Order: sequence, then C-alpha cells, then structure tokens
Amino acid sequence: MDFGGKYNRKNLILLGSTGSIGTQTLSVVEKWPQYFSIIALAAGTNIKLLEEQARKYKPSFVSAAREKEAEELRKNLKDTGIKVFCGEEGLWEIASLPGADWVINALVGFDGLKPTVAALRQGKNVALANKETLVAGGKLIMDLAEEKGVTIVPIDSEHSAIFQCLQGENRERVSKIILTASGGPFRGFTLEELSRVTLAQALKHPNWVMGRKITIDSATLMNKGLEVLEAQILFGLNLEQIEVLVHPQSIIHSMVEFVDGSVIAQLGVPDMGVPIQYALTYPDRWPNSFERLNWQETRKLTFEMPDLESFSCLKLAYEAGKAGGTMPAVMNAANEIAVNMFLENRISFLDIPRIIKQTVNKHKVISRPSLSDIIRVDREVREQLIS
Repeated sequence: MDFGGKYNRKNLILLGSTGSIGTQTLSVVEKWPQYFSIIALAAGTNIKLLEEQARKYKPSFVSAAREKEAEELRKNLKDTGIKVFCGEEGLWEIASLPGADWVINALVGFDGLKPTVAALRQGKNVALANKETLVAGGKLIMDLAEEKGVTIVPIDSEHSAIFQCLQGENRERVSKIILTASGGPFRGFTLEELSRVTLAQALKHPNWVMGRKITIDSATLMNKGLEVLEAQILFGLNLEQIEVLVHPQSIIHSMVEFVDGSVIAQLGVPDMGVPIQYALTYPDRWPNSFERLNWQETRKLTFEMPDLESFSCLKLAYEAGKAGGTMPAVMNAANEIAVNMFLENRISFLDIPRIIKQTVNKHKVISRPSLSDIIRVDREVREQLIS
C-alpha cells in the first residue's frame, strides 16, 4: 500500500535484531520498504542471522556482543562496506548514530539501559521493548526524554495497550490501570508443585512465543512485576494505581479505569506484530494482514487475582518499587542472574525468588541515584552473586 507521500521515510536503528522482537520488527519493516530504512543493526552472538539480516536490509553499521563475533562479521561482510562495532561501546555507538529518527530497543535485560540513554541524549525517539531500561533507570529516563523533547513509545503488549487506551485522554482522570497476565505455564500451582517443575516445563508458555529469559520471567510472574514498575515510570502513576489481573486467554492486553468508572481495554490475538507496527507508525494506524479476533470463537474471557504467595516475584517487585531509588535496579540484577542460573540448571525454580529476596534485603537504597550509581549497584549485585 502507498500513502501517496503522506508520510516521510523513517530511518531506524534496531537493537536486538536477532531476538524475537527484533526479527518480528524486521518482518513489519519488510512490508513497508518505501517508508522504513534500517541504518544500523545490533545483536548478541547469533552472527549467522545477523549477517543474513545485514545483507538483506543493507544497514551501514552493525554491532555484535563480543570482539570474536565482530571480527568474524568484519571478515564475512568485507564485500559490503558495512562497518562493524562490538560490545558495550558498540551499542553506544550504534544508538548514537546521526541520521536516525527512531531507535528500537529490543535488547534483553539491563544491557538495554545505556543504549537508551545514548539514543535519548542524541535526541532520538525510542520504541522500547526493553522494560529493564525503565525498571532500573526510573525517572531519570523519562526526565531525559522530556529534556530532549523526544518520544518513548512502548512495544510490550501490555504497555502498548495502556498507551493506546490513553490516546486523547486526560491522564489526570486515570483512576488505575490493570495489567493483564496469562499466568504462565504454572498458573494454579502450589508451592509444593512449583518445587518440582523443570526447565523444559518453564520454557513452554501457553500463549506467547518469546525468548528464554522473558519466558522464565513469565513463569515466575517477575515479568509482570517488571511491567508494574515500568508502567509506574512510563505513565507517571503511583504503585497503588497499578493492578495485576490474571487473564489466561491473553485477549485483553490491558485496561485503563477512569475516575468516572469507565474502563477502556485494548484487545487482540496474542501477536506482537500489532504493538510493534503501532510503535513504528505512531501516531497513525496502518493496515496489515495480522490475524484478527474471531468473536464467534472468543466465547469466554476469565479473570482471577494472582497468587502472591506461590509467585512471590510479583510481590518482591511491588516492594522494590515502594522502596524506590536503586532498589528496582538491584532486584532486576538479582533476577537476571538467578534466571540465568536456572536456565543453566544450577538452581531450582523456587530458588529464583529466594535469591532475589536475599539480595534486596542486603541492599541500602540510594534514594536519588545518578546513572553511574545505577550502573555501579547493578555491577556489584552481579559480582556478588556470580562469585
């Protein structure tokens, strides 16, 4: 479809291009070649796919996680003229490149914080799928965006839903927001049952196809905890205004309740293509061929409150948010290390919240942290847990 010159071409930088969100973003971009141009790609260690993406989308720059992979990419892409960066510095360079309108941050974990800061400092709009940026960076990130006069558009399905529900609304009239959760693969499990779950079981999400880390976070409900803290910062709310509701069908992606009792919800099939495209085309909506809801088959929508005793990660996230300051960053770092240990079969499923709780209980909060404070406490937590 051609919009007859109504829209200017957008130059994009995509961070996390080989992951689930990254590959789906490129699928959306591919449908609109006249309106989107990829000028840079950054990924981790999947350089085979990164090379394929580089040859297909022809960016001027790419970045890999380590020098070993970067050197191999330089050799393999020698005929293309593409410049190759690597590591943390590479991400910063890529996110700071001139000529880009938007940076799409689809990185996993705390690694997404610095590139977001780099993009915002250069006055770039950010489409954000990296919730840890706001969990760890907090108000510092939103203040920077306001200072530079740029936009942050969420890609996570829940935050995209809230963002869409708030279009044209007075945010001061919001009573609360309701983040829906599928409940993950272990919905209804007792603590005793959770003590026996396996890694293979935890990686089988009932509704969504996601990366390994976020899939485990969904199983523990920490993903919903991170989303609570992200929503608090992104929408300028108090924690008391953010409610989590388990909705196993994943049809309602989230809701906003206003002071007059009206509730606006955003619904759709569980497909990340819609929030990704909305972020890329914001503030407009473009047509697509994504699956639509079949209302004749959608006969039952159910809801229940989350079990905070069996899934204590969600409770830990609320507590970290109430403590504020550096506490969310500490909680996030502990979770990332614990999840990685579980993925390596070094700890049990219930060890994840145990490790997080022990870590946050030791931390002395810095109430108004700088970026360097946040980076330092994150590093200290990781070193403590890895040693």
